Amino acid sequence: MTLDKGIRYVSCNAPEELKDLLRRSGFAVSEVCPAPTVSTPVTAHPDINMCRLGISIDADVMKALPEELGSDYPADIPYNAACTGKYFIHNLRHTAPRLLEAAQLAGMSMIDVRQGYAKCSCVIVDEDSIITYDHGIASRCEKAGMNVLLVRPGGIDLEGYDTGFIGGTSGRVDDAVIFCGDIDSHPDAVQIREFIEKRGLKVIDFDFPLTDIGSII
Repeated sequence: MTLDKGIRYVSCNAPEELKDLLRRSGFAVSEVCPAPTVSTPVTAHPDINMCRLGISIDADVMKALPEELGSDYPADIPYNAACTGKYFIHNLRHTAPRLLEAAQLAGMSMIDVRQGYAKCSCVIVDEDSIITYDHGIASRCEKAGMNVLLVRPGGIDLEGYDTGFIGGTSGRVDDAVIFCGDIDSHPDAVQIREFIEKRGLKVIDFDFPLTDIGSII
């Protein structure tokens, strides 16, 4: 299923401050409801339920069909690809076949990684640049010619888990990277800001704990 590409998708559990910011920026906001086949607390995470095929608002958004997802790993990862529009980063053995086909038809370069939660693990900055805590992703993406900032894990709220994923706190929206929470609470905040701003983009964050909401899609 291909969704309306002109909409920003966020979890129904995302803070109202984030939803209001997106609306004030001129976007329609669609709240992702819990998927009955996926386990809590990630059941309403957009990056589990769908994948945007690039950073542009005009990029297609593909939504998982109910039968394409399950509750246990790796059944919950078929759509959790980090897609910059130029590169498609995922554990390709577990990518949903129709999502993989769409990325290939779009001419993207495939980067096969061990991490199934690739979008959860990556902040997409631009077509050539990501931020991740995952050493395997960092290594494979650097070999492919991407710009990678490797940061420390931890410091991110996710109900039911010791820590969340930095990619799941974020979304590239127009000329900004938005974080759901205070990026300055992250131990590598200075490097994160510098990496993003060096590429001509703004950082937008909020005065509450950095929280994994399943990305802004």
